Amino acid sequence: MLHMAVVRSRHAHAGIIKIAVEAARGLPGVAAVLTAPDLPEIKRSMPAAYGGSFKGRAFQVPVLAHERVRYVGEGVAIVLAESAYAAADGAQAVEIEYEPLPVASDTEAAVTAQPPVHEWPDNTTLPVGAHYGDVEKAWGQCDVVVSERIRHPRIAGAALETRGALAYHDAETGALTIWSSTQNPYSLRDSLATVLEMPAEQIRVMVPDVGGGFGPKGSIYPEEMLVAAAALKTDRPVKWISGRGEDLMTSGHDRDQVHEARVGFKSDGTILAVDDSFLADVGAYPIEGEGLTLNTVNHFCAPYRVANFRSAGKSVVTNKTLNGAYRGAGRPEANFVMERLMDIGARRLRLDPAELRRRNLVQPTEMPYKPGLIYKDGTPIAYDPADFPASFDRALTILGYHEWRGRQKDQQHGPRRLGIGVSCYAQGSGLGPYEGATVRVDPSGKVYVFIGVTAQGQGHATTLAQIAADELGANFDDVIVQAGDTTQFPFGMGTGGSRVMANSGPAVAQTAREVKRTFASSAVRLSWWACRARVSPSRGSPWPPSSRRRSSRSASRGSTPAPISIPPRSRGPSAPRPRWWRWTSSPAMRACSPMPWRTTRDAPSTRPSSRGSFRAARCRGSRPASWKSWSTTRRVSS
Repeated sequence: MLHMAVVRSRHAHAGIIKIAVEAARGLPGVAAVLTAPDLPEIKRSMPAAYGGSFKGRAFQVPVLAHERVRYVGEGVAIVLAESAYAAADGAQAVEIEYEPLPVASDTEAAVTAQPPVHEWPDNTTLPVGAHYGDVEKAWGQCDVVVSERIRHPRIAGAALETRGALAYHDAETGALTIWSSTQNPYSLRDSLATVLEMPAEQIRVMVPDVGGGFGPKGSIYPEEMLVAAAALKTDRPVKWISGRGEDLMTSGHDRDQVHEARVGFKSDGTILAVDDSFLADVGAYPIEGEGLTLNTVNHFCAPYRVANFRSAGKSVVTNKTLNGAYRGAGRPEANFVMERLMDIGARRLRLDPAELRRRNLVQPTEMPYKPGLIYKDGTPIAYDPADFPASFDRALTILGYHEWRGRQKDQQHGPRRLGIGVSCYAQGSGLGPYEGATVRVDPSGKVYVFIGVTAQGQGHATTLAQIAADELGANFDDVIVQAGDTTQFPFGMGTGGSRVMANSGPAVAQTAREVKRTFASSAVRLSWWACRARVSPSRGSPWPPSSRRRSSRSASRGSTPAPISIPPRSRGPSAPRPRWWRWTSSPAMRACSPMPWRTTRDAPSTRPSSRGSFRAARCRGSRPASWKSWSTTRRVSS
């Protein structure tokens, strides 16, 4: 097996003049040093998810940069060696001559920076927006208007396990197998098929247990393409494991947004208008499209009644690491800005922050509440059922909110101050459009559940096994959930957005019910044949004459009719399509002191377990509430 190291750019923006690889090729243990021209196996640049095309202005993401680098850490060459240490030594020996170019690093200044990061008039792309009501007219009716410029800083996820991939090629069959720590093996398979121009049926992607994903591992990266191309070129297995610093430079970043936002209130605290414009720094390549920025638009004032709303944003490309869908993926930025404005508004209005929020929460009597926005999947947003005020008040009670306010007042002139934070949110999750499942029962009674979603620590093997066992009446220990192999199940949409229980859960349940009906039908037919062998046709029979004739012929030959057997492997595929996203809501609050020895009191979670919800729903003879269209789960979190 060969180990791969990637030679990466040390410049944020530069032209490549020369790549000198001779010294690296002469090092002990180094098998090959390859640049973009040395890899004809790579036929195309990086595609969008599932091998598709990117949205917005045209751009290309090179598998290996060969003319220009656009961020620190972009791959320029690869070194293949007999050990990871030899590969690292070889990567250090590669010398690259650059011509530095101006760097676009500040989000706002990058809009008009020259030269542009890509061959565009400026560095913006993918405008998004939404509005309802009359915002301009509403400003004249406001008693207090709060406006702020707020920046959410850039962050990078750090999963316990960094990214990695291994590829090997079977020359006899032509099959290419890739092991990867991805969150979406089917998107990786189709992207490999596009880049290598191979049939997807010849590519097998396998995903082992993965130590954390959190969204960035749902993107497709050049390294998977490189190990696959190197395996095809050398006809040897090729392995790459990212280092911690390498992972920080190359895995998708997120959250970098700058907002100019205004909220208008009446004197009693009622929100009359919200207006927001923002820029989202998406790094050198806007590979995530407008999905994340649309999340920002649609979640900006999600739990509150707002009569007039307007939001507009743009993606800005800069010389930074490419963007990724990190936890929440555009939603936390919106929540941060809105909740900050609510706190400032409470001070201006001389209202308690909790009271201001309570006055503006969507009321149960307004359900189903339709704010007038269209979600990114084209579906009108609606909340139903939900009781936001009750959830909020329960959180305040559990925290002991008024007690903490009293303690805060007592300590306001002391050396240690006490801070109390309150926030509310509602978010769309459980994204579709669908997931499937296959359930098989073998002759020993073992149940195999095949699914198209992989786990990074969520416990799918437990929760989905519980569903299958309950539907089939099987022992939980006899149910085996298998995932992470594109040859065992035809297609899946990946893990992310709290979607597995909302999509794969119903698929497993529906498939298990179909298998159970198959068994029941086979059992009835088995009993019917057994009765036929005992009933004499001459005394009359409830079965048709043709059946009696076949039975008579069998009896006359002195034989007993063989019963219809249950198939040794009963299976049933299913892929239900959910109609809408699910929306969950939650208030969150924390009381804390800046001193490290200060005790904090957190509100415990009261979210019901999926198994309890499932059992309760089955007892009522209906589907779990969490599977209904637009259901809301309320919880209290710290």
